[in-house]
Amino acid sequence: MGALKFRVLLDSEKDQEIFRDILIDENENFESFYRTILNSFNFEGQEIGSFFLSNDEWDKGHEISLMDMSYSDEDPEITSVMSEAKLVDFMEAPDQKIILVYDFLRMWIFLIELQERTEETVDKAKIALAVGTAPPEDSKMIQDDAFFGEEEDDENEFDEDFGDGYDDEDLSGYEEYEY
Repeated sequence: MGALKFRVLLDSEKDQEIFRDILIDENENFESFYRTILNSFNFEGQEIGSFFLSNDEWDKGHEISLMDMSYSDEDPEITSVMSEAKLVDFMEAPDQKIILVYDFLRMWIFLIELQERTEETVDKAKIALAVGTAPPEDSKMIQDDAFFGEEEDDENEFDEDFGDGYDDEDLSGYEEYEY
């Protein structure tokens, strides 16, 4: 039995490094890791999130969600659930990369990289190093305009899509249709 040391970098809008090095038992589940990460950045943890296994290019791979989000047993896209997924079972590479997306409206992104495996015994996850001050959890704007847009923008986009030519077309040669 050993421990895993991860570097967890908060992807922030400012050009400052904010990260935590977390040491956790390799047999802990992803939910414990999730709670440790959020606590280390002083986030309340009231929103849902998902881990995504990643490659060196930080592409999202297999999802490990906080709760079972599958629609049925026949759902072709199989995801794992944090409470059932042990860290050791998913650490494929010596520098395994993982993305954590927390709060799908604010889209907090944590870039996680396995730093080392140790023989050290860890009873409880701990922060080995903390660099930078995390912004308040509610400081990031909700990304609802990415999904819904604003009403004025929708009207303008509609006009731009069809151009001005439709309003100026001369229809005087057509007789009105009677019902």
